[in-house]
Amino acid sequence: MRCVVFDLDGTLADTSADLLAAANASLPRAVLGPEDALTAFHGGRAMLRLGFRRLGTEWSEADVDAGYPVLLEAYRQAIATHTRLYPGAMEAVEALKAAGIVVSVCTNKPEALAELLLRTLGVRGAFGALVGADTFPVRKPDPTPYRAAVERAGGVVRRSLLVGDTETDAKTAAAAGVPVVLVTFGPEGRGVARFRPTALLDRFADLPTLAARLLG
Repeated sequence: MRCVVFDLDGTLADTSADLLAAANASLPRAVLGPEDALTAFHGGRAMLRLGFRRLGTEWSEADVDAGYPVLLEAYRQAIATHTRLYPGAMEAVEALKAAGIVVSVCTNKPEALAELLLRTLGVRGAFGALVGADTFPVRKPDPTPYRAAVERAGGVVRRSLLVGDTETDAKTAAAAGVPVVLVTFGPEGRGVARFRPTALLDRFADLPTLAARLLG
């Protein structure tokens, strides 16, 4: 069975505003803004480190460690206040399924938060499987979570591809030996071309045709 695996943050949904709000809530004062969207997609600890640097006071990794659970709880409580699915995302998912292609999610967001977000957005049932950052002892770019996302959805790894938005996604696909499609509507825009993906995706409407070509 053919399979398309989606990254979540920055690929299926723009989650940056809610992630940044959670980071600001865990800092002494709000210092992160919309211009930091790319950092938001690099994870909670990356946002905290940037925030502490912005504060201009002494800090250490111990401060990051202390702030991280606070950030996660703030995010859990307001996980979809501003988050929106990218235009055409679910239409593309349904078109893939109609063509006999199974779909799943592989994200470096903690699994419970990814589940909560997709359920809050009302789309969890559209995906055959979800694998998060803590589902296994390793996370992307290790290929283990990706392979599990394919197989748990009923797909075969050699007939699968990954849709993402970062270098991590490109490295994951390379490690798994599968094609990678990087979206250009995230914070990096067409800058993701430097990661040498199999293809770029400017709009979700083009994904079903592209997937059919790449998967055969």
